[in-house]
Amino acid sequence: MDVLTERSARVVSLAKLHRAPVRRAENLFLAEGANAVDAALTSGRAQRLLVADDDASRHTGLLDRAAKAGLPVHRLTARAAGKLADTTTAPGIFAVCELLALALDDVDLAAAGFVVVAVEPRDPGNAGTLIRCADAMGAAAVILLGDAVDPHNGKCVRASAGSIFHVPVVADRDTGAALTRLREAGLIVLATTMDGELPLPAAGEVLAARHAWLFGNEAHGLPAGIAAAADHRVSIPIRGRAESLNVAAASAICLYAAAEAQHTP
Repeated sequence: MDVLTERSARVVSLAKLHRAPVRRAENLFLAEGANAVDAALTSGRAQRLLVADDDASRHTGLLDRAAKAGLPVHRLTARAAGKLADTTTAPGIFAVCELLALALDDVDLAAAGFVVVAVEPRDPGNAGTLIRCADAMGAAAVILLGDAVDPHNGKCVRASAGSIFHVPVVADRDTGAALTRLREAGLIVLATTMDGELPLPAAGEVLAARHAWLFGNEAHGLPAGIAAAADHRVSIPIRGRAESLNVAAASAICLYAAAEAQHTP
């Protein structure tokens, strides 16, 4: 099997997928690392695999699965793997995948127990963690609204630990129209705010119903108008001296409470 170098046309072309406009134009993205590649294979989204020649022996299980599925597998030099990697230390294995983000119309909101909505998230690590938490807690979808990070960003895909292949992810720039759709689908809209009138421990009855969580931007939180228009503003009581929680920590706490409320007999 030929080993592709960093100068090979295929490697040069795939390295351009680090840029969002190229991903959109090609309808492709790169999933890095064993967890992401495993999820890409399981979901049937992988189109081909690439593996560093020196790391192939560590990934025989994934390579065997790709071969059984009839997917092309390419070997890479260490330099080529470094060129494709979005990390300082190349993970050694990659999957080329179709884009995953859906339109809101593709999600069956009428059947959703709860959905997770991030309004203008900018940090790819936090967005990936939110997707991972949503997947773990059984959310029906993750919806990224407004001027949001691309969920196919390499750091976002890695932070999701494969969950981006498990839970439907929607990207919609029209925040107002999307929130209207959630209400039309019968979902109670919950805004997370530091001074919300509904403390999370008292929200069990609301959480047992179908609902949508709104989480704000890492730097500025939810816009005041969006928070005010929600059906409830939910706050997490802070017992210690910390001023606040970041969006990743807050979402994990809220989504766990939602999952408990909806699965407790």
